[in-house]
Amino acid sequence: MLVIYGAYVPHKPAEIQRVVCIKFKPGTTPEAIDKHLRDFASMKNAVDDVVAYSAGHVQKSGANENQFDVIHYLTFRTKEGALQYASNADHKAFVQANEGKWANVLEMNSNIEK
Repeated sequence: MLVIYGAYVPHKPAEIQRVVCIKFKPGTTPEAIDKHLRDFASMKNAVDDVVAYSAGHVQKSGANENQFDVIHYLTFRTKEGALQYASNADHKAFVQANEGKWANVLEMNSNIEK
């Protein structure tokens, strides 16, 4: 494992890291959030260019602690792969099935500095 600027970089070459932050609507059950995490994780197998994936619950640590509940981290081999992720059929189906439970979403890509 190689860590560069705090980003996990797998042994396979990688160019782009995507962060997806989700805030759930009030009343979303812990079971629904766990299902969300499992279902999102299963998408990594549907996108060829994903070389690493991890996720977790936001740790409460200050004034902005309630902005999001979970964060997903995806590492892509190429910029093109990261762009294809947004139009992937499995990703679109996941969004359609889950967006009714989301109060806020933040998605960002960044390059991986080498």
